[in-house]
This record gives sequence, C-alpha cells and structure tokens, in this order.
Amino acid sequence: MKLSSPQKEIYAKDRLSASRAQRLAEEIAAGPVVFQVSRLMIKFGILDMLRDHRKGLTLEEIVEKTRLSRYAVQVLLESSLTIGTVLLKEERFFLSKVGWFLLTNPMTRVNMDFNHDVNYLGMFRLEESLLNGKPEGLKVFGTWDTIYEGLSSLPEQVQKSWFGFDHFYSDNSFPEALKIVFNRPTPTLLDVGGNTGRWALQCVAYSPDVQVTIMDLPQQLELMRQQTREIPGADRIHGHGVNLLDPEVPFPAPFSAIWMSQFLDCFSEEEVLSILSRAARSMTPETRLYIMETFWDRQHFETASYCLAQISLYFTAMANGNSKMYHSEDMFRLIDQAGLIIETIHDGVGLGHSIVTCKLK
Repeated sequence: MKLSSPQKEIYAKDRLSASRAQRLAEEIAAGPVVFQVSRLMIKFGILDMLRDHRKGLTLEEIVEKTRLSRYAVQVLLESSLTIGTVLLKEERFFLSKVGWFLLTNPMTRVNMDFNHDVNYLGMFRLEESLLNGKPEGLKVFGTWDTIYEGLSSLPEQVQKSWFGFDHFYSDNSFPEALKIVFNRPTPTLLDVGGNTGRWALQCVAYSPDVQVTIMDLPQQLELMRQQTREIPGADRIHGHGVNLLDPEVPFPAPFSAIWMSQFLDCFSEEEVLSILSRAARSMTPETRLYIMETFWDRQHFETASYCLAQISLYFTAMANGNSKMYHSEDMFRLIDQAGLIIETIHDGVGLGHSIVTCKLK
C-alpha cells in the first residue's frame, strides 16, 4: 500500500505529544459513551439551545427548557464539557466549535444517524465478523447473508438512515457525473446496482432519449418501481433482476455506457473481479464503463480519509463481511485483470468521489 505525499505527512509520522496521545487513547476507550452523549445532546435539543443563546445558558435554564431532570442535564453537560462540544464560562454553558460542527454539518449528522441506527448494535460483533468473514453484526436485524437482501425488511428508522447515508454522498456527485457520462453519445445505459433508481431518474431527466436499465436484486427493483412510479421519464427506466454475486450470471448487452456508483465497495476483491470481467465481456469497443467510488487514498482532506476508513468496518460487521472502501491501487489492479484499461480519472467529484472511465483493452 502506497501513501500520497500529503498522506505521508499525516500517517507516516507520530505527530502527537505524549499528553495528547494519552488523551486520544482515552477518547478511544470511551468512544461508545462519547458517541451516545453527543447524539443525545443533539436529540434533546441542548446544542440547539446553546447555539441560539450566544450569551450562554445556566444549568438551571437548560433543565427548565428541556424538562429533563437536573441529574440528566448535569451528567450530559459535564461529559460534553470534557469531550469538547460545550464550553463553561462564569457558570454559563456555550457551544464550542466542535459542538457547532456536530450540530450543523450535514455530513456529520448523516454519519451519526447511520452509525447509531445501522451500525451501533452490530459493531459489538466486529471481532466475530473479522474472524469468520461474515457480517455477524447483521444478526441484530435478521438472518440474511448480506444487508442488501434485507434492505426492504429492515426497521423503518434503520432504512431511513441507511438510504439517507447512501443518497447523501451520491446525490452530491450526480450533477458533475452526468456531464462526464453524457459527454459521449449515450442512447443506452446499464445502471449496475441501481438501488432505488435515483441515478436512473437523474439520467432520464438529463437526457430526453436515453434508455436506462437497472441491474439489481429483484427485491431492490421492486423498491425502485415504487420510488419512480409516475415520475416523468420513468417509462424509460427498466429492470433486470439478477443475483450479481452469481459468477455465471452474464451482463445484458449491448449498452453504450455501464454505470457503477458506490457499488464495487460492496464486494470482495474476488467478487469485484468477477463483476468487472463479466461487464467487460458484454462491452464493445465503443462502450464505456464508469466506476464512481470514494477511494480513501485520493481524498483532498484528511478528515474524509478518516471517515472512509471507518466506514469500511460497516461492510465488515453489517453489510457482507468481506468488502471495504478501496485504496485506488487495488481497484486499478482489478480493472486491469478484468481486461479493461483506464481512459480517464476524475477526482474531487461531489463529496470526494472519483469517476474512473474504462474501456476494453
């Protein structure tokens, strides 16, 4: 594994003082407590109150506004003070910069909801997942082999946070992605793992002529039909129900473009190679395969790399037990092994996506 020059400055050197390193070690040890306290400071509206009262609030004033017990407010505030999300001056509490980001940054809120509703209980079984190569944490919701098989059956709030997380990152990339894909004549497009059809709807709205086929699990296609029903252009969106993990399942052909968005990170390297190889067998010299992924090593900001590396463990414990957010070199190697070559790479698309355009060798 290679690091870029900026990453070497961050990940190849021990930059913390001894006292700061000790503090971080304790933050890790108390991580579950810190997470839940911070989540409840948002849920109970305490951070909102502090944002709206620039002169701060006393403990008693917060108790009165929240209608929580004095004890509940006190333990939350004392914990938050040492976490760093609130400040205390002359017996009045104020919102800190960390608290402001926690409260107002859309990405942070999406990540927090995703981790609480989807991951939190299942992460207790991360060790088993790593040892067994299976998403053992998924058992808190059902007995499916992967989370994708059970998406339509997950509790409503879990579904909401899962799709909120998935859509937040992809939706921010769609405007630029459309320009890249439709820069070439694209009368037909195969959307692999198209989920609820959000990208397909973008395509038919952007191009009045394109015909889009979504290739996904049959149960996902039913969700897609529910989501796209009666929306303009939906008559140009078609379904092709298959199990993409079956190595004997061919790709339909021919298509002008094949689109895989936040898709290949859902599979192991062996499975990715199988999928890409079958895609290559369906392609003509004119077909272009577009892979949109958030590679953790190609991020402009270190915080993005941090978030992506942690998200990898969702795949381990909850999704399928064997995939991750990929290092770009690993993906490029698999693209080559599948009989494809990289034509272009667009980095910095939306919130840290890269779009890799491939063609046949």
